[in-house]
Amino acid sequence: MKLLLIDGHYYVYRSFFAIPNLSNSKGEPTNAIFGFTKTLRLMLKHLQPELGAVFWDEGMPKRRVKLQPAYKETRKEMPLPMVPQLDYIRKLTPLLGFKNVSLPDTEADDLMGCYAVAACQRNIDIVLATNDKDLYQLVGPGVKVYTTAKADLASPKDAFALLGEAEVTKKWEVPPKLIGDVLALSGDSVDNIPGIGLGRKTAAALVREFGGLERLLAGIDDVKSARAREKLLNAREQIAQNRKMVELDCDMELPVPIDQLRIQPDYAALIAAMEKCEFKSLLQEVREEAARAGALAQGQLL
Repeated sequence: MKLLLIDGHYYVYRSFFAIPNLSNSKGEPTNAIFGFTKTLRLMLKHLQPELGAVFWDEGMPKRRVKLQPAYKETRKEMPLPMVPQLDYIRKLTPLLGFKNVSLPDTEADDLMGCYAVAACQRNIDIVLATNDKDLYQLVGPGVKVYTTAKADLASPKDAFALLGEAEVTKKWEVPPKLIGDVLALSGDSVDNIPGIGLGRKTAAALVREFGGLERLLAGIDDVKSARAREKLLNAREQIAQNRKMVELDCDMELPVPIDQLRIQPDYAALIAAMEKCEFKSLLQEVREEAARAGALAQGQLL
């Protein structure tokens, strides 16, 4: 059994900026809708999961805002043409076969972490479709990250890659469980988490050398670089705060039980949605797929 957990906002933004200037005959923008739909359908083709859900940020987590009030303040407002498309996409997601999952004052990565932990306990394989740094901490036995980024592909001919422990360790230069330690030192400009003046490679080298952040802070006097020693000594409180910021909250109750995440497209409604958006080639694909699914279901009933 395979469970696909999708970072919704990441793929909406990526689709919006990757496919500019697409709209229907009414002038309504459809670029994010098209890209998101194509992406989810590609994931189904590549991974063939039985279970899946799309996760959405709903406000800011109070714990992180209390720790660092400026958390994510540097993020730009959502582009206006994306706003109606995001609403449409969230209505479209169930038609593609996926449940929408979110909770008030909760970020998608924390919820994805909760489902990954719960699924691991049931020996369900988990694929995380995301670019979120924090979620790489979860990679391990039965948990991989799905990516189509060229830098992560083993060969230019590959359409996608699944990053396991070995690939993530190579990418981050530390094992997945130590990624949070690296981020505590280097910070994360995307989320406006301040670093202490050490780059990611330097931070990874120090964490790797000492075997973790706790041992590093306990042995600052043994750090070879005087510059690094000074930065570590002057930023102990910031480092501790950062470490709490990048730690995932994986102990929340699941808003939708895993057993209710079986992927079941609503082809009739999906076709109507594709017609409204005027996606000709995509509409044809969905119609053909619906016909095959109908024939298969009829054959099973006979």
